[in-house]
Order: sequence, then structure tokens, then C-alpha cells
Amino acid sequence: MSQFSWSVNGKKKRNTLSTVKQPETMQETRKASTGMPLITVKNLVKTYDTPAGSFKALRGINMQIKQGEFVAVVGKSGSGKSTLLNMLTGIAHPTSGEVIIGGITLHQLSESQTARWRGRNVGIVFQFFQLLPTLTVVENVMLAMDFCKIVPVKLRRSRALELLDQMGIVEQAHKLPSTLSGGQQQRVAIARALANDPPLIVADEPTGNLDTQTASTVFQMLEAQVSAGKTVIVVTHEQDFAAQVDHTITLVDGLIVAGTA
Repeated sequence: MSQFSWSVNGKKKRNTLSTVKQPETMQETRKASTGMPLITVKNLVKTYDTPAGSFKALRGINMQIKQGEFVAVVGKSGSGKSTLLNMLTGIAHPTSGEVIIGGITLHQLSESQTARWRGRNVGIVFQFFQLLPTLTVVENVMLAMDFCKIVPVKLRRSRALELLDQMGIVEQAHKLPSTLSGGQQQRVAIARALANDPPLIVADEPTGNLDTQTASTVFQMLEAQVSAGKTVIVVTHEQDFAAQVDHTITLVDGLIVAGTA
């Protein structure tokens, strides 16, 4: 396990980079780290206006997710999974209801405040990686730090390299994303999501385009972040993976039918 530190407003902050632990030790670690709710969702409704009329994607969601918990969101296409993730990351605002994360009510923030909050508090892992093709791998990871300006400039490259080393692809640091395999690109995306040491990691089908072995490795990397104390929410169609998390939320037609907390 490696550490580095920097100061924010004169106060020293330490960051710990976790290493991937063996699966058999993770459950105990998660139980020890799971604590108070990090996320509270109250009567969440999201309605979209379409040419065919209004469409209610979420129909009154109520749930809590605890700090340090590994949560899977499952459901058929169109069940509201992506809409729920957009609500939890502040990408979209609710029609009614509240999303409260770490004591912050998201819909009360302005667009600029939401962007700042998201950059500091949420790491997002996309299904299709969303790496900038003209930047090298290490530059893609550094970009998140450049945006939020939490990590001092002189430490950003070393932190990016350390995260890539943690993901097992530091040797690819100076290559363009297009030269990497899908699994390698997803590892870069995870490293980028961890760049600002956010307490919440949200992953939308992170293993959907990967072969079984690579998908398992990516899942273990996300699981390791839970063992390090982070909260991870993953949308997945992989039933084997969903069975391994702490809590599964099943959505049907914008409603939670199983897994309410």
C-alpha cells in the first residue's frame, strides 16, 4: 500500500492507494468499513417529455446506501438504471424528490457547483471508457486532477503513474488509448475515476464489453476499492457479479422491486 500527501488550505491531507486484495478477505473488510448512509434518495421521480408524451423513468424511488458498501443495480433495458445513475452523479436533476449525498442535496446546487461537487466526490467509470483519444494514458488520468485542482500540480503525474501501476498498466502510460485493449482501457478509466480520491465510485456496465476473464479482473479492482473504504455502485447485467456484492437493487419500470434499504 502506498501513500502520498499534500496540503489543502494549509492542512495536510494524506491519500492512500490501495492494492488489489484477495477476494476471500474482502467481505470481512467491507463489513468493518460499512457505516452510516452516504446516499439517501427520497421519493425520486424523473419524467421526460417526448413527442409521444411524458415518460416517467423513475416513479418514486426511496433508498439508502451506506458508506463503504458495494451495490449492484440490475434490471432490464429501460428499467431506469441509467436514469438513476444520472441522478446520483448530478448529471440530471429530478422532476421531484431528493438525492442527498454526504449531506449535500444535489438539486439545490447550481450547475457550476454540481460540476465542482462531482469532480471532487464522484469517480465515474463508463461502459465505453470515454478516454480522450489525443491524450496519452497518463494524461487522461491527470486531466481529472487538472480539472479539480485538489492535488498539487507537481504531484499529479506521479499520482497518475502510481494509480496506473495499481491497475497493472503503468507500462502503457505514454501510449494513446487506441493502442490498448478494451480491458486495458477500462483499467485506465478506473484509474481516472480514482484520481481525486472520491468517496463514491459509480460504474455503468464496466464489464459489458470485456471478455469473461478481463471482466472478472475489472470487477476485483472495483471490489478492492470497497475494501479501501470507498462506496461503489455498479450497473451490471452480470448475475455472477451481482451475487458477489453487499446489496443488489432491482429496478422494474422505474420502481425498486427488490433491494430497498
